[in-house]
Amino acid sequence: MEIVSYIFLIIGGIFFLLGGLGVLRMPDTFNRIQAGTKATTLGAFSLLIGIGFAHPDWALKLILIIVFIAISNPIGSSVIAKATYKSNNIPENLVQDDMKERGEAQ
Repeated sequence: MEIVSYIFLIIGGIFFLLGGLGVLRMPDTFNRIQAGTKATTLGAFSLLIGIGFAHPDWALKLILIIVFIAISNPIGSSVIAKATYKSNNIPENLVQDDMKERGEAQ
């Protein structure tokens, strides 16, 4: 079980590294949100699963943390994206503007 724990911990660390790299290299806020949110969610899940294999008695706490992350990360990223959109910081290469079509744009 210790080897499986280390594998999940390494995978989680790699996801965090790639998420940070994505945030640095992406051209606009919307892409940065996508890179950061997806990678950190998968990284956190992998780290918590690795900790769960190392310490099985912490399983309930780790499951609650995973559920909280699964709920809060998408909400947080959508709030940041909507705030960015409303601040008129829209990229020029935006292909489809659903908020403008629904009449939610400023």
